[in-house]
Amino acid sequence: MQKDLGVTDLELVEKVKSGNRGAFSELVKRHQRSVLRLSLRFVKDMDTAEDVTQEAFIKAYEKLNSFEGRASFKSWLFQIAVNTARNKLREWKRDTVDIDDVQLAVGAEAEKTLVHTAVADLLQQEVEKLPFKQRTALVLRVYEDLSFNEIADIMECPYDTAKANYRHALMKLRQTFEQQAELKNWTEEVGGFFMEVNQRFAEAEG
Repeated sequence: MQKDLGVTDLELVEKVKSGNRGAFSELVKRHQRSVLRLSLRFVKDMDTAEDVTQEAFIKAYEKLNSFEGRASFKSWLFQIAVNTARNKLREWKRDTVDIDDVQLAVGAEAEKTLVHTAVADLLQQEVEKLPFKQRTALVLRVYEDLSFNEIADIMECPYDTAKANYRHALMKLRQTFEQQAELKNWTEEVGGFFMEVNQRFAEAEG
């Protein structure tokens, strides 16, 4: 849709509200990859992530008239995607699938620092143990590089609550590395993920 290249998300939303359904296709094109990537952080496989993504866009289209533009369209869409993923995890739990078997996909910039399989495996296991709100704050901050204001919008909570959830998640990860002396020493030597956790913990304290 070449003609919409210079149009903002909010302008596209207004077009859809005015009856231009085609404008929603441009919103899907703009945000499909990021919503899919986010969904993969919470669910195990690509097929399920694609289902979550499709469902999130359907819900967004159906609820578009309730979007008032107080937050960005992306934040609003991410909020729907996170809630959809959470509901999917609850469905799995009801269907007696062990929630511990649902692996979090570790990716984006943080993956560059995971230079050893043992560290990657440990991180994945520990992130999976986090309460959903803490995991959400961690994923949105570390992997999506969103601001705490954006995270608060997505999680529908105050700024301080979003930051606290992020801080508590980092505390738990740091405690794990502190308790694993060999991993801690190794990651300190190579400047790996433990160092990044410490840097981000300092950010959360600020």
